Formats: sequence, C-alpha cells, structure tokens
Amino acid sequence: MKKSLFLGLLLFSAGLLQAQDAEKEIIANTEKAVKKITDTTSNGWKKKGNIILLFNQSNFNNWVAGGENNLSGNLGVNYDFNYKKKDITWDNKVIASYGLLQTKNSDFEKKTDDRFEFNSVLGKKAVGQWYYSFFLNFRTQFTKGYVYGKDDNGKEIRTEYTNIFSPGYLTFGPGMFWKKNDNLKVNLAPLTSKITFVDADFTLAEKKYFGVEEGRSSRYELGFYASSYYKLDLMLNVSMENTLNLYSNYLEDGQNVDVDYTLAMVMRINRYLTTNLVFQAIYDDNAFRGLQTRQIFGLAANYGF
Repeated sequence: MKKSLFLGLLLFSAGLLQAQDAEKEIIANTEKAVKKITDTTSNGWKKKGNIILLFNQSNFNNWVAGGENNLSGNLGVNYDFNYKKKDITWDNKVIASYGLLQTKNSDFEKKTDDRFEFNSVLGKKAVGQWYYSFFLNFRTQFTKGYVYGKDDNGKEIRTEYTNIFSPGYLTFGPGMFWKKNDNLKVNLAPLTSKITFVDADFTLAEKKYFGVEEGRSSRYELGFYASSYYKLDLMLNVSMENTLNLYSNYLEDGQNVDVDYTLAMVMRINRYLTTNLVFQAIYDDNAFRGLQTRQIFGLAANYGF
C-alpha cells in the first residue's frame, strides 16, 4: 500500500513538473511572439498583401437563345509596405494584374487585364495631418497589346499596338500629403514631371502615339497632379476601395485633365473566397480621345500575406 502511494505521489510530482515546464514553454513562446510583434511595430514598417485568382467560364450546348463558349482568368497582386516613425511617413503600393479570355470562335487569346503600377509617397510632417511630400508613380503593362479586325475574307486578324514599357508612364514631384490613416489620404503636387516612354517603332506619321511624335521614344510634361485613396467598409464583409488620379499639363492643353479612377469592391464569403468587382475609367486624350472603361466581376480565390 505504501509502495503504491509512493509510486502515485512520484508520478503526480513528475506530471506536475512536466506541466510546469510546458507552462513555462508556452509563456516563453508567447513572450517571443509579443516581442516579435512589438519589434515589427517599433521599426515603423507595416506590410500586407493579397493574391487574387478570379475565374469565369461559360459553356453552351444547343442553346437556342445563343451564346459563345468562353473561358477567362485573372491573377492579381496587391501589396502595401508603409513606414511611419516620428515625423516621417513613407507609403508604398504595388498593383499587378493580368487576365486572358479564350472564346470558341476566336483564333486568339485576348487580354482582359494587363497592369503593373508602383506608387510611393515620402512625407515629413508639416502641421497636423499634413506632410511635405515627394511622390513617384510608375505604370506600364506586361505583354503585347493588339488591335483586332478582319481581313477581306472575314478572318480575324490582329496588329501589335502596345508592349511592355510602350507605353510606360513615370510621374514624380514634390507636394503636400494629407493622411488621416492608411484608409484615407490625399496628395497634391503642383510641380509634377511626367515622362511617357514608348517604342519608337510604334510611332505614327499621321498622329501622335500616346502623345509622342514620330521617331521619338519619350515625351516630357510638367503639370499639376492630385491623387486620393479612400477605403471603407460598406457593411459586414463588404469593403470598397476608391483611387482617383488627376493630371493637367501646363505646357500643352492645360484645360484638358487626365483622369484615372478605380473602384475595387470585395464581398467576402469566407477567409479564402470572395466576390470581386473592379471598375476602372480613364480619360487621357493622348492615348484615346474618349472615355476608356473596363469592368471585371467574378468569384475569386484569395490568399493574404
């Protein structure tokens, strides 16, 4: 009986010591995790990103109302890395997206999206929520773009019209930056330089190619630039991002204002699935004398990092 009692006390003591060791290990790991989070915050950087794969498919068989089989997919990356410490703020955003559409009666795959954009705004606190700023924006595409038509026999043909860095836009300049938080900010830059890059082989004798004259590979502009970003939650699991960029060239046709507006709405189903709507409207009379619009809507798989 005494032996059994002694053995039981021994096992209980061993279990108690093991539990204490496990508790110490949990506390130590928690302290490490808290320290890691504190260190990440204390160095001033906040980073977040999202990868989106959007897929659409339509199939028709003996469908008397008509329809064309098609398959499309879009891959997008949105990454923010922002810095804020004392009187310095530095906001950076990378947006990249690419999409293809294949239809049964077309000989070619066609792009539904093709975009690379990098935005950066460096600010030093002036007063209140205002900062002296310097911004940089670069935009281009990844692959060739085509103009589609038909030959004399009615067969679909295409002509290369754009390519990576043709056009490419580099915009930069000093200004004033107002930032309430990461979801609401405005930048005003009255002395903004804008350089348009193109492939000289694409330039046209009859008219300017994205504002660039025949035989040249770039165009310089000086003007006023304004940009704003606003993100809000419309309701539970529904968020909306608004981005607006405005530019007016002092050197030529100052009354014409280039407009680039993007609306991105996300309706979250669960952690990995969302319904996404993207709408973009552009007015740039150097590229096209009229309003350009695109819209993408569908079910998307999401991965945050």
